[in-house]
Amino acid sequence: MKFTLETIARDIEKGDRRSLARAISIVEDGGPESSWLVRKLIGFSGNAHLIGITGSPGVGKSTLVDALISEIRASGLKVGVLAVDPTSPFTGGAILGDRIRMQDHTMDKNVFIRSMANRCHAGGTALATYDAVRMLEAAGYDVVIIETVGVGQSELSIARTADTTVLVLMPGSGDDIQAIKSGIMEIGDIFVVNKGDLPGANKTASEILATFELNGQSRAWTPPVEITCAEENTGVSKVWTDILQHKSFLIASGQLKERRKMKVQAELSELVADIARSNLESSLETSPQVQDLLCKLLNQELDPHSAAQEVIKALFNTSHALPPAKPELFSSK
Repeated sequence: MKFTLETIARDIEKGDRRSLARAISIVEDGGPESSWLVRKLIGFSGNAHLIGITGSPGVGKSTLVDALISEIRASGLKVGVLAVDPTSPFTGGAILGDRIRMQDHTMDKNVFIRSMANRCHAGGTALATYDAVRMLEAAGYDVVIIETVGVGQSELSIARTADTTVLVLMPGSGDDIQAIKSGIMEIGDIFVVNKGDLPGANKTASEILATFELNGQSRAWTPPVEITCAEENTGVSKVWTDILQHKSFLIASGQLKERRKMKVQAELSELVADIARSNLESSLETSPQVQDLLCKLLNQELDPHSAAQEVIKALFNTSHALPPAKPELFSSK
């Protein structure tokens, strides 16, 4: 049976799961077909609450997501899950194993679980995540959970993608120390100390709470800290209640609109950078002007900063002049 983009888009609006799966595959591959689908369905986006689940590898993110799905379904809501797995920079492959971990929900027609390779995209998510969310929203899903690749301090793009970010930690692995470091504390709207049956869970939760006090910043929303054992479904209902309360806070305070503005700004920036990167890679091989710059770099006749300015001028017909250096700032007194 043949499918067209028109029939896929039409069937997505009806909630057809096969068409939804095909659409997500299309937006993952990118290209003109992906752009066509997004243009066709953009009017149906923006209706789901986006929950980001992030944390270091091994803290139990997938188990927590699995338990959260049950809580969300008990509320009568349709839930979609995008589980982002790391892509090997050597083979280009990804395990995509989260659907195996969440088999209890495979027969529920109101649950859609999709593993996505991040395709070496930095930040814990995939570039296609934004468009995959739109496909789920067009299919009528009320809640979309985005489970990231295990992240470090610099991989914080989920905070720009999700409405509510849940940072998952575990006791006894050093995550309590990581949480105190700058950059990590700021992204969490809700903190979850998972595997709460392990020694040190209460200590980790107390240290996180103490960090808020030491920080001294007044925050309109004080992130709750929950202790869970997702494998036994303990404490997960509190996490779902916190998510609903955070959603209400975002709407009442007007921050939901501001967060979504930041999301589309981040997406636009990434898309423009991706297009520019593709053009640059092509120009490095085909443009005589760029080849000449490469020769000058190789022969040390030109520095890389000046060469970069020339490439920008050649590609975009514009200049990005650097401000003049101030060597006197480094003069000895």
